[in-house]
Amino acid sequence: MSSMDLTDFEARMLKWIASSDFTEVPWSTKRAAEAFKVDEKEVYEALAALTYKVKDNIQISYKGGSIRIIADDI
Repeated sequence: MSSMDLTDFEARMLKWIASSDFTEVPWSTKRAAEAFKVDEKEVYEALAALTYKVKDNIQISYKGGSIRIIADDI
């Protein structure tokens, strides 16, 4: 898969995650939904799609009771 396979929302989310520090600051789906003015389901679907479409550019882990995400923009 390539960046051409990403929807506009997925591309914007990847860019946002790559420019943020969700390794030190825990990920919040609620805050992401508010930032993008979408519902939480759309955020979850975009994250799932990113882990499939650009799996070499995103890593999701669990630490200290919170999800941590790191990504490289394409």
